[in-house]
Amino acid sequence: MDQVLSQQEIDNLLNAMSSGEITQETVEIENEQSKVKNYDFRRPTKLSKEYINTLYMIFEDFSKMGSNALSTQLRTNAAFQLAAIEQISYEEFIHSIPKFTLLGLLQSEPMNGIQIIEMNPQLCMLLVELLCGGTEIHQQQGDNAEADLADKKSFTDIELAILEEIMTQLTAAFEHAWKDIVDLSTVLGGMDTNPQLLQNMSPNEPVVLVTFTVKIFKVQTFINICIPYVFFEGIVDKLSFRNWFDSNKSSNQDDSDELQKSLNGVDLELEVLLGEAQMSLSDFLHLVPGDVVKLDRKITDPLDTFIEGKPFYRVIPGKKGDQYAIELIDKLEGDQNE
Repeated sequence: MDQVLSQQEIDNLLNAMSSGEITQETVEIENEQSKVKNYDFRRPTKLSKEYINTLYMIFEDFSKMGSNALSTQLRTNAAFQLAAIEQISYEEFIHSIPKFTLLGLLQSEPMNGIQIIEMNPQLCMLLVELLCGGTEIHQQQGDNAEADLADKKSFTDIELAILEEIMTQLTAAFEHAWKDIVDLSTVLGGMDTNPQLLQNMSPNEPVVLVTFTVKIFKVQTFINICIPYVFFEGIVDKLSFRNWFDSNKSSNQDDSDELQKSLNGVDLELEVLLGEAQMSLSDFLHLVPGDVVKLDRKITDPLDTFIEGKPFYRVIPGKKGDQYAIELIDKLEGDQNE
């Protein structure tokens, strides 16, 4: 779209032409020059803006899943937020990260190339300390933490074992984030701490750099994901919005089975109410094993079953082997009055 001039700019332009400061030929030359844009052949733009917008949606999902996984593992809030997606060369990525850092090398079948998750030492040691019992107060008192990290040149075997569990959680989140585009089988192929020694790609190979901000307590830092362009070669068409928002795309049986499988892992509290009884406080205090308490129900009456405090079924009690059991006989309609 051509640039729209304000009324003041139009008046200034007409006055300059009237006074002879500029001519019509000068204006035409400036308009031609404004159409010229710089292009860096060392940083070719492989993915269009439409595909980058799709990547934003994919990695927004990754940030949510990564945040949930870390928060569950750390038992404290870990806030992920997608900061930027850039197309740069592999050499620029290597030069933009610390010389000593943690690199997780991912292999995603059937895609090509090695994906890299980078976490800086400050975040790594914070995660290790929290998983080993550290607290927020301890973090606030750690004034010399950055000074200690400046002298740190390697991780211990125990620290690497702890960090490997975290990297495995992020690997699973990476695999799941791509589920709507392509089914991946992503595994953590290994970890490294010296980016200068990695020979996975040529220096000029184009990559997509995805940057996330991570905030834990008052510490805010970054996590980077480096994905080579060869990863996208077979799925570029699937990154278009037309494919992403296909209204004719219907859910299949596999999606329903996967949803049911996920729900099966949810723990629910189930209670069976045998009945109620009223007694004085004195009688209650004098109860001993073997005493019989008379309830307000007959032994032949069905019992009410509550799931998460809400009535759902009528059941009859019984035994299966050496264990007490219940048999569902009827489903309750609506909430039960107290």
